[in-house]
Amino acid sequence: MSIEYRIEAPVTAVQVAEVFRSSGIKRPVDDLARIQKMIDNADLIVSAWDGEQLVGIARAVTDFSYCCYLSDLAVSQTHQRLGIGKELVNRVREHIGEEVALLLLSAPSAMDYYPQIGFAKAENAFLIKRSK
Repeated sequence: MSIEYRIEAPVTAVQVAEVFRSSGIKRPVDDLARIQKMIDNADLIVSAWDGEQLVGIARAVTDFSYCCYLSDLAVSQTHQRLGIGKELVNRVREHIGEEVALLLLSAPSAMDYYPQIGFAKAENAFLIKRSK
């Protein structure tokens, strides 16, 4: 299996929703208009492809200067545990550069994963949760 990583490659809401659904990440997968807005308003999308099939995505919002929020990191279940998630994060980090901090909010089920790929747990964050 040869995985190709692409920066800013076109993706569709259907493709992204399928990766989200397969990965187990909690996203509004049945609201394709909202998924499309998520794609359209991202500052950076790094994708992983197995042939022409989207199998992983890292979607980020950033100023490319100081901070970058990794809003989605998802890999299809069939392609998990192959290092794709870690490589997606590495590609994001390469693209944003050394001056930019990379941060994310983790699902409870992924709390053990992120330290394995270089993230440090932060105790100084605050959150106002979405109402929808």
